[in-house]
Amino acid sequence: FGRGSRTVDLELETQIELLRETKRKYECVLQLARAFTNHFYSLVQTQHALGDAFADLSQKSPELQEEFGYNAETQKLLCKNGETLLGAVNFFVSSINTLVNKTMEDTLMTVKQYETARLEYDAYRTDLEELSMGPRDASTLCRLDAAQNQFQSHKDKYEKLRADVAIKLKFLEENKIKVMHKQLLLFHNAISAYFAGNQQQLEQTLKQFNIKLKTPGAEKPSWLEEQ
Repeated sequence: FGRGSRTVDLELETQIELLRETKRKYECVLQLARAFTNHFYSLVQTQHALGDAFADLSQKSPELQEEFGYNAETQKLLCKNGETLLGAVNFFVSSINTLVNKTMEDTLMTVKQYETARLEYDAYRTDLEELSMGPRDASTLCRLDAAQNQFQSHKDKYEKLRADVAIKLKFLEENKIKVMHKQLLLFHNAISAYFAGNQQQLEQTLKQFNIKLKTPGAEKPSWLEEQ
């Protein structure tokens, strides 16, 4: 180890570095989406409390009953739409989390095995090259034969893992595009509908992506339950 030249597969190593960079960027998106969810959850909770306060004052302030009443109704509607948006955003967060911390991580674990195999392959290749350039006495020939066997074994392991990594990178890229196409469309449609005040479009977005919310009366706004 640490001697000799390093085997380089430029195309594969470029793809591996691109995956690591992509993973870092997606982790940033995941962190920001989680922060958005937490902040927005707090907003919905505040709107819920404000709506309750307006409703209570509507009952106890005859001279302002109507004004407090329609403000209570507005906050109630905002809460309902907010819970629906939370369901969509949490679905987005869950899917990105799976992509980053399971799918990408699984591929990177295979990459680590490949890099270890490459290091071992280079070490045994260097040993074989050094022995091949030395004297050919009986002792050396025996060691050369053993080195040849070790080299071949580690070469086979290295080439298998290199092929495994190439296949996983290909399938990961296809899966990433498929997942992100769906999730970015969901995120855009849900956010746009919510801030446009389009309740029907917001609810339709969740139906389109088969997102089910918790039943009314749950302790928290509608976190993702199932896909």
